[in-house]
Amino acid sequence: QVQLVESGGGLVQPGGSLRLSCAASGSRITNNHMGWYRQAPGKERELVARITSDYSTGYTDSVKGRFTISRDNAKNTVFLQMNNLKPEDTAVYYCNTLGRSLAWGQGTQVIVSS
Repeated sequence: QVQLVESGGGLVQPGGSLRLSCAASGSRITNNHMGWYRQAPGKERELVARITSDYSTGYTDSVKGRFTISRDNAKNTVFLQMNNLKPEDTAVYYCNTLGRSLAWGQGTQVIVSS
C-alpha cells in the first residue's frame, strides 16, 4: 500500500515562495498520473496541478504562471514549486493520483499572510 507524506509548507508573506514535496513509499508511483490538491477552510478539496507519467503538466487557472509541478521518479517524489504566493493560496496541500486512488496523507499547511 502506498503511503504519501507531504512536507514543505509553512507561513510565508504574500509574494513569497515555498517548495512542497510529496514522498511516496510502499510502492512506486512512476506510472501514476499525479496531482497536487488543496483544501481551504470551508471549501472542497480542489486539484491545482497535475503531472502525467510522461511529465505532461497542467494547472488550474488561479495558479498558472506561479506554480510548477515536477516529479523525480528516482526519489519516488512529486514537487510543487509555488512562487508569488497570495493569501488565497492559503490551504492544506495534498498529493494523490488524478483519480484520488491512494490513501490521503496528512497534508502540509500553507499560510500566506503578512
